[in-house]
Amino acid sequence: MYDVIIPAAGMGKRMQAEKNKILLMLNDKSILEHTVEVFQNDANCRAIHLAAQKDEIEMMQSMLQAYDKIGNITEGGSERQYSIENVLKAIEPCEYVFVHDAARPFVTQETLNKLHESVQQHQSVIAAVKVKDTIKRVQDKKVSETLKRDELWQVQTPQAFDYQLLLDAYNKADKEKFFGTDDASLVERISEVHIVESDYDNIKLTTPEDMFFAEAILKKRGL
Repeated sequence: MYDVIIPAAGMGKRMQAEKNKILLMLNDKSILEHTVEVFQNDANCRAIHLAAQKDEIEMMQSMLQAYDKIGNITEGGSERQYSIENVLKAIEPCEYVFVHDAARPFVTQETLNKLHESVQQHQSVIAAVKVKDTIKRVQDKKVSETLKRDELWQVQTPQAFDYQLLLDAYNKADKEKFFGTDDASLVERISEVHIVESDYDNIKLTTPEDMFFAEAILKKRGL
């Protein structure tokens, strides 16, 4: 079994919305509800914990009252890393912790199953897909290197960890004032991180254009 932490305290400025982007509607539910529902329906998920803006905690509690796996809704920090740390230190210890973007509502049960199976073996595993495009390293607007595409993966969430391993990684980052771009970048400093292959529908809704892709994915799934 695992607990999932969903950081939901961001503003989503690139979405150009007048409110937290995860409150935008897709069909008859908010983005956040679509995301929470995935974990509500996963038999391997024990509890769902969120980080929220202080003035949105009560609203989210009301919005999500139909989901009985909702646990802590903790006040988030000024950055995603701080929000996750706040939740991690507020929840009861558990066996495994998944961390998942609130604005990534299309993760499949297949990916969750692969992560759950793999984290029990490797203690640290992340969802990712192979890059489709050629990636070049650029300095001063000049190409300095063409990277080997078969070695490159586009990282997504969920990211799954042994609870104590993730807590140790956060404590080390906090002590050394290290700031990472995702949870795996913190764990990589103390342990190996493994990959499971996800799918390209598992997008993060970041800009207004992404909402068109979201509607297309829902249509493809008959939702």
